[in-house]
Amino acid sequence: MKACESCNDRVKIGCNHKQRSVLSRAIGLLFIYLPILTLPFVILSAYMTYFSLKLVGAENVKTWGDFLPDRASHRYDLKSQITMEGTFKLSLAQSKLYWILNCTWYCPYSVALFEWHAYMVKVVENWWCPFGHSRKEQYDEGAIDQSFWHIYPEDKIKLHEDDKNNPIFTENSEK
Repeated sequence: MKACESCNDRVKIGCNHKQRSVLSRAIGLLFIYLPILTLPFVILSAYMTYFSLKLVGAENVKTWGDFLPDRASHRYDLKSQITMEGTFKLSLAQSKLYWILNCTWYCPYSVALFEWHAYMVKVVENWWCPFGHSRKEQYDEGAIDQSFWHIYPEDKIKLHEDDKNNPIFTENSEK
């Protein structure tokens, strides 16, 4: 069966999962949880980026909490959590606590952490490097009022015309 054109950009995983060996899937599961060991360093890096922005004068910088889903929006709680059926009785997939910890804590907090960090790196990039390139449009989530270069008139004139007026790092752009 041919996939529809709109599905071509999707990651194909569900169609392959059951064909993988149990060992392959177990190792894949292990690789999902090993990054927990790096989370303290990612959190430290994110907060250092956050405070760096604050120390150079940034206001209205979003926080980690701004990227977290509302707690009330989670579909399940421990009482109503669904689990997987299976023959392997020691499988974590049959535990309500496993799914709650994953779906209410690990995944949303991890995704929010990396989205927050990426957002702040875009703010940093827009502040220090207001120079156009082929992917700069994707930095609009981290739009700022003025870049470092824009606050110094004698240096702003050195910028390319498109960089002088880019709305991502120029609040009063002419575009």
